[in-house]
Formats: sequence, C-alpha cells, structure tokens
Amino acid sequence: MKKILSLLFLITTFVFAADAELDIIKKSGSLPKIEVSVSPKAMNAVLTNKVAKMIEKDLMVSGHFDVVASSQVVDYNSNPDMLVLSNKGTDLFVNLDANVSSFGGYTVMLKMYDVNAKKMVLNRSFSTSKEDRFPFIAHRIAITINKHLNAPLIDWMDKFVIFSQYKSARKADIIIADYTLTFQMPVIRGGLNIFPKWASDKQDSFYYTTYDSGIPTLVKTNIYTRQREVIMQSEGMLVASDVSSDSKKVLITASPNHQPDIYLYDTVTKTKKRLTTYKGIDVGAHFIDNEKRIVFVSDRLKYPNIFAKDIGGRGVERLVYHGNNNSSATTYKDYVVYTSRDRNNEFGSYTFNLYLMSTKSDFLKRLTSNGSNQFPKFSKDGESIIFLKTVNNRSSIGIIRLNYSKSFTFPLKNGKIQSIDW
Repeated sequence: MKKILSLLFLITTFVFAADAELDIIKKSGSLPKIEVSVSPKAMNAVLTNKVAKMIEKDLMVSGHFDVVASSQVVDYNSNPDMLVLSNKGTDLFVNLDANVSSFGGYTVMLKMYDVNAKKMVLNRSFSTSKEDRFPFIAHRIAITINKHLNAPLIDWMDKFVIFSQYKSARKADIIIADYTLTFQMPVIRGGLNIFPKWASDKQDSFYYTTYDSGIPTLVKTNIYTRQREVIMQSEGMLVASDVSSDSKKVLITASPNHQPDIYLYDTVTKTKKRLTTYKGIDVGAHFIDNEKRIVFVSDRLKYPNIFAKDIGGRGVERLVYHGNNNSSATTYKDYVVYTSRDRNNEFGSYTFNLYLMSTKSDFLKRLTSNGSNQFPKFSKDGESIIFLKTVNNRSSIGIIRLNYSKSFTFPLKNGKIQSIDW
C-alpha cells in the first residue's frame, strides 16, 4: 500500500501552474497498475462483465490508474495468486461477484487486494433496483476505488448528463444519461425541446426551452415530481445559459425587443434584470470572477466573439483576440473555454476547436484538433470539460481531462445532440 499511496500522493499535489496553465506537473512516470476480474460464479455474467469493462474505462478516464488486462479468474471467496500478480507488476487486483434478486434488483460485490502488501484492502457491495442502471454501479465502484487511494475526486462520474436530442424536423427530446451515454432515459418527449440546463447541483430540476405553444417558452421541470413552472416567454432566442452557485440567479438570453440580450433572473423574487443593452446580438452568458461578472458572446465586432462585463456595470471588455467566429463559452473561476472556428487545412476548409484561456493572464491553449467541437461545459471542480463533438455528421460526447492532457469520446447511437449540460 505504501508504494501505491506514494504514487497517488504525487497526483494529489498537482496544482494550477502560476501562469494559469492548468497543466499537471508529473513527478512520476508511473501510475498504480490495476486489474479488474470477474468471479466465475458471478450471476448474470454478461452484465457483470459489462460492469467490469466500464470500471476499467472509468479508471482510465480518471487519469489516476494504469489499467492492465486481467489474466486471473478467481473465485470470489478465494485469494488471487499474489506472486503471479507481483511478477506482472500489478499493484491492485479487483475481483467482482454479482447477485440478481427475484424482483429484478442487481448487486455487485467487490474485493480489492493490495498486491504489494499481500492483503485485501476493500470489501464493498453496490446495488440497483433496475439492471439498465448498471453504468452507475460501475461509476460508483470506480469512485470508491479512487477515494480509497486518496486520489483527486472523480465524483462527477456518478452525475447525470442532460442533453437535447434531435429526432426529426422540429422534434427534439430531453434525455438524461450517464456520461458515457450507456444509460439513457427520456424526460421530455414530443415537440421541439432544446437547451436543457440543470437548475442546481442536486440535478432534480432543469430549465429548457420549448416551442410547443408556438412562442419560445422557458420552463423549469422537476424530473421526479414532473412539476412544471413557466419562467418566461420571448420571441426569438430564449435560453437559460448559467445558474449561480446558490441556484437563486439564472443568466438568460431573451429577445423581447427583437434583439437578444442578457438578463439576470431572480428565482426568489421571480423578477428579471436586463444586463446588456447593445443593439445587436448578446447571448450565452456565464458567471465568472466569483459571480461578480459575466462572460458572453456578442457580434459587436460584426462577428461572434467573447466579451466580459461587471454585473450592473456599463463597460464591456473584449476577452478573445483569436479567430473571427467564437460562438460559445463556459467558465470556471477565472478560466474560460471557448469555441473558435479555425482553418482546418491549406485548402480552406474549417472546423470548430476548443481553447482554454485565463482572464488573469495572456495564456491560451488549444484543447481539440479534429472534428467540430462545440457547447463546452466545465465540470463543477473545473478539472474536466464536457462538449459536443461531431465527426462525419455523427454526434458524440467528448470529455477532456484538463489536468492530464487526455480526452475521450462517447458516441450517440441515434439522432443528433443539440446541446448538453452536466
């Protein structure tokens, strides 16, 4: 265990660099090697093997483990061959077993062994009432393994992703899913329903825009009680783009005066305050700098670019001096990730890439290199970015692990993703 903890300690000491680069400074060239195996007596072996594969994927996405293929098949009540594992260089061995109840419940049992210490260090079980929710069992197991070793948290893996999925012309459903899109459940069906945004960290309610009544309507809906609240209606564009940390303020793009502007909506008093008055396009605002300022997209330069202003202030600051089509942005503390239309090759084709910048320095870093990459969203801890990636007209969810310079994609099997939040 000492060897493993020393490796993980190096991960936990990684911090944002002084120049705000967000890059990890690795002190070690190796990570703890981990194997995930399934007991030969596990019930519903097909499903349990899917859980094992997803745990492996989660651990790889975390950036904290070196996942190696397992060659041992061990009865759950027996110990693995520590000598064989040690000779392979394995540090951790995970063995899974599973039970299925008569009412459809599914339970996965886990034992984890520290090969270097030659002992079991973790013994837990994880249950779900519905087998189709097995991805969340896998995510919780990966989170538990990660926490046991005191690695940086990956709790976001157990959160819902919410997105709008185009079905056909003027038809889009709202779907909640796990971050790999393996589990999916429609929560709003029928009509054109777009731009979902979680109303709080609890993920029990969300805002979205619907066109069912003929005029764009911003609605807040609870996914459990189905309680529905109409926030406002507006001709043209209407989008809830960001929610304050206490969930009491919402940044909304609305166009009651024909041109879209940014409004601050108070969920307690049910009132709104207009924040921009430019006679053009101001959209997609996000809080920044302890929610004292906003970052938003505007055509003040006759093309979309990223600007900032104090809430309640009059002056506007241009933030981005790169590209001439910067159409969306997301924020975390003093950091901004934005979309930029770039020339893809010497023959003149274009693509959309994501860039990371700081409002406190001139740092700029490109995060993507191929396909169309749009609608970025920071995770709550600021260590990851989720975004919509389109390659060859196929939609995928992309995950960028900023501190580890790693990215992963999870394709949508049917339809196209219109927008996404987590």
